[in-house]
Amino acid sequence: MSLKRIALRDFVIVRELELDLADGFSVLTGETGAGKSILVDALQLALGARAEATVVREGAPRAEITAEFDLPASLLPWLQEAGFDSADALLLRRTVDNQGKSRAWINGSAATATQLREVGDHLVDIHGQHAWQSLTRPASVRSLLDGYAGVNTEKLQQLWTVWRSAQKTLADARAAQDSLQRERERLAWQIGEVDKLAPGADEWDELNASHTRLSHAQALLDAAQGAQELLDADEGSARRPLAQAVDALRAQEHLEPQFREIAEVLGSSLAQLEDAAHSLHAYLRKTDLDPERLAELDERMSLWVSLSRRYKRTPAELPALLASWKDELAKLDAAADLAALEAAEKREQEAFLAEARALSKARTKAAPQLAKAVTQAMQGLGMQGGRFEVALEKAEGPSAHGLEEVSFLVAGHAGSTPRPVGKVASGGELSRIALAIAVTTSRLGEAQTLIFDEVDSGVGGAVAETVGRLMKQLGRDRQVLAVTHLPQVAACADHHLVVAKQARAKGVESSVAGVEGEQRVAEIARMLGGERLSGTTLAHAKEMLGDAAAARES
Repeated sequence: MSLKRIALRDFVIVRELELDLADGFSVLTGETGAGKSILVDALQLALGARAEATVVREGAPRAEITAEFDLPASLLPWLQEAGFDSADALLLRRTVDNQGKSRAWINGSAATATQLREVGDHLVDIHGQHAWQSLTRPASVRSLLDGYAGVNTEKLQQLWTVWRSAQKTLADARAAQDSLQRERERLAWQIGEVDKLAPGADEWDELNASHTRLSHAQALLDAAQGAQELLDADEGSARRPLAQAVDALRAQEHLEPQFREIAEVLGSSLAQLEDAAHSLHAYLRKTDLDPERLAELDERMSLWVSLSRRYKRTPAELPALLASWKDELAKLDAAADLAALEAAEKREQEAFLAEARALSKARTKAAPQLAKAVTQAMQGLGMQGGRFEVALEKAEGPSAHGLEEVSFLVAGHAGSTPRPVGKVASGGELSRIALAIAVTTSRLGEAQTLIFDEVDSGVGGAVAETVGRLMKQLGRDRQVLAVTHLPQVAACADHHLVVAKQARAKGVESSVAGVEGEQRVAEIARMLGGERLSGTTLAHAKEMLGDAAAARES
């Protein structure tokens, strides 16, 4: 699982470049200013780094970077969940136009820069030439130790956030007890006032309807009485001629079948008329003026209107207002329950401390192991007798990161007292310590492609040979790509790529090509002695490559 191919178009000073990469240890070399780090910069862009218009080659509308990887099995669930095609290979593509706007694709489907970064965490681990600077930052130091310990602090940070929230809730409740009590008393009094009315949800509409009927009871009775008289009168009644018409038609329906249908329609109308008359009789029997009920309704509605005016609401809103007050009072009661809030805060504290103690245990176990591994790596990097320590000191108080502070201490040679990394005077020592840590921690994680961008800065001589051998050793298990200016490191590589810069009519362009045989000898010789190749530097270069080949075979 590694980087198989990278293609650039109109990127910085590269017009067009397509490069196939192999497994093992590859180096990228070239003259100063030729653009050795261009490939690394382009790859970082393909993996979601911030895009800027300055990466577009002058005069071109846009830059385009494509990177093809073997697809690691660990990414399959992520790809499927995100809706990307999960083919055998993983193709990342990014374009940036000359206005700085970028677009991205994963296996042909549009993606975001965030998604590229998430994918990149599974694919590539990049160590830059200023890696030593992170050794002075507490967050980076802590992250290195946690990564070595194989722990995830995400749960701890979540528990910390919950605990802090519980602490704030408790503190706010304690500070607001007086105002809370006053607010509770106000709400309780208002609720008591409206509770006396006990307004039902639909009562106001029902009161209005009943009051309207009773207010017009006499008119309603007169209308019903008049209708009943018209239906029941001995003369002029609507029912008698209708019944006579039905009888006349039915008497002749044996001669004219159409009369039967007409008679049925008239009969139905007669039945409905009789039903209406019956309903009017019933209405008149049960309906009266009932002035006492009307007075009760007047009094009830007056109470509704009085309360609605007091609290500046419409009468129909009173039931909802009462319910909201009761909910608010319940929340105030909960906020005023200090015992419950204290218990909740204590519970969240204990959950955080349990997770923090487990993290402390894992850090305490991993710290000497990391120290031993880095110390061992330092011995071959020109720091014989040097010692690396991981110091854990109890923090002044708990934090989102745990219960201790983590720092790296270094003794540059035997007999010296370990001091904080940031106080080590030599820049060369800092670079070598960072390299030792990079080599040690590169064995962690799942990224199968490791990139070292001039991390050997400040290193030379026999130490440089050790750096080359270390990277060669890493290349047995993973794909390693190193940007280097050291011939000792380049000679140890399985594959050698050279960056060259050429002057064109439209400006400077950069290209990358693999070298073998005499071409590789010439490049190693150039790295040893400069542009003017001599027999001595060529011989030395052949010797270095021969020694490296012999070491590979042994």
